[in-house]
Amino acid sequence: MQTIYRIMDVLLPFEIFRYDFMKDALLAILLLTPLLALLGTMAVNRRMAFFSDALGHSALAGLGIGVLLGFSNVTAILVVFGILFAILITRINRTGGASSDTNISVFSSAGIALGLLILSGDGKYKQYSNLLVGDVLTIRGSSNLIWLAVMLCAGIVLWAIMYNQLLLTAVNPQLAQSRGIRVSRIEYAFVILVAVEVMLSIRWVGVLLINALLILPAAAARNISRNALQHALFSVLISVFSGVAGLCISVPLRTSVGAAVVLCAALCYAVSLLIARLLRIRLQA
Repeated sequence: MQTIYRIMDVLLPFEIFRYDFMKDALLAILLLTPLLALLGTMAVNRRMAFFSDALGHSALAGLGIGVLLGFSNVTAILVVFGILFAILITRINRTGGASSDTNISVFSSAGIALGLLILSGDGKYKQYSNLLVGDVLTIRGSSNLIWLAVMLCAGIVLWAIMYNQLLLTAVNPQLAQSRGIRVSRIEYAFVILVAVEVMLSIRWVGVLLINALLILPAAAARNISRNALQHALFSVLISVFSGVAGLCISVPLRTSVGAAVVLCAALCYAVSLLIARLLRIRLQA
């Protein structure tokens, strides 16, 4: 890590990055945001904007159940229960009944209520309340960063492998099935990937903000993109920019990093709407 720190000192000769914890936070953001952006593009295309929100809220329920069962590894609890909740939500959506947005809303509301009920009843709510807003500044040492790097590389590889099938199943499931693509298997694989990324990011981003960081850059990129490649590229650029800008803004102001990052992404979305409108006016002229 010292070698990386020295390189960063040369590339970033700014007062704000003089401290090691700021270097760790910047590296974490650079490792977190690209994969969130890529998964966000597919979540937007598949109209799953609130799916990650339901997963984030369900994380509290999973954490509460894990605590009751005596598990101490928070990350493992979040990942395992996140996958289970993702599969359960998808299964219920596929069986019909209520609309998918209704099912997701039910899981979101019930998940956070159950988690708060269990943790507050056990007297351990304050111990885990930091999960609501997260704090990327708490990342310390190389072990967490290595795991984030592994997650980024593995996620990008899986996203690239599944991309064409995911896109086709999102646009025309019947056509995808006629071409031998197992639609349900692809859908389950995608929601599991999203669940793992969301649960591993929650500790640094927060339950209340994870959905915004996943969706806003992808939504902003969609406004100004003409094809799928541009959508992915712009989404990554907007997500990374929002992460770095939010970090640089929040620390001097002593505000929440996650909130600042999300507000930067929201500003990018507003700008993208303006650009899209100007482009339409230009084409109509």
